[in-house]
Amino acid sequence: MNDKLHIPRGSTADADHVLDIDPKRAGWTHSSLRIVELAPGGTHSLTTGDSEWIVLPLEGACTVRTADEEFQLLGRESVFASVTDFAYVPRDAQAQIASGAGGRFALAGAKCERQLPARYGPAPEVPVEERGSGNCARLVRNFASADAFDCAKLIAVEVITPGGNWSSYPPHKHDEHRPGEESELEEIYYFEIDGPGGFGYQRVSPSREGGSDVLAEVRSGDAVLVPDGWHGPSIAQPGHTMYYLNVMAGPGETREWRICFHPEHTATTGGYR
Repeated sequence: MNDKLHIPRGSTADADHVLDIDPKRAGWTHSSLRIVELAPGGTHSLTTGDSEWIVLPLEGACTVRTADEEFQLLGRESVFASVTDFAYVPRDAQAQIASGAGGRFALAGAKCERQLPARYGPAPEVPVEERGSGNCARLVRNFASADAFDCAKLIAVEVITPGGNWSSYPPHKHDEHRPGEESELEEIYYFEIDGPGGFGYQRVSPSREGGSDVLAEVRSGDAVLVPDGWHGPSIAQPGHTMYYLNVMAGPGETREWRICFHPEHTATTGGYR
């Protein structure tokens, strides 16, 4: 098992972030995730550098200002309450995030070459998908999936898994470039669990000799890195809804999410549930 792929809450915290995962920390080349907590009246400065970023409210509202744009994000009460609006900030830019009442905000990033315009993502336009059935049912919020919102490299979605259910099942992978079948993507899972003392489990199993191998008990604020391997299931403790934010990016010229299912599990489930 590779314990370095499980990032417990606070283990990468610094003066500006409660979570900070960049490509250097992850040992890969594209995907990043930062979590910022702002006190009432607080601000955070974002220098985007060679990456594009989405500012996603987890709890609370904020204003995102760039050199040319200002976006008022209404946000939400919590990740379990609803979808949220968001702001896209391009590479090679400066931005300021300000929150009058305070809150927590995810900054999902991906190294890229193209500079797109800063934009606002309205909550009503976020596609929400009911995926799976029975004890594999979950809700997927495709706010920045490859076909929902234009980015250069970044793909990001949210998943709500009811207590006692499995998601990310059957296990799947996207660690090879196989045109039309599979895309190469680095992935971050960021977790929050509803209710005090709640937890879940995340499995990543090797798809190649010496590949990623993780079985982590995850709690609110934890993250799991998936540089390669079969990932899933993500299991929610009974009585505690699980939320996770997936952040993905890779080297492919085309921004697409193409996955390969684990043949042993797919045979028993009949496909993606």
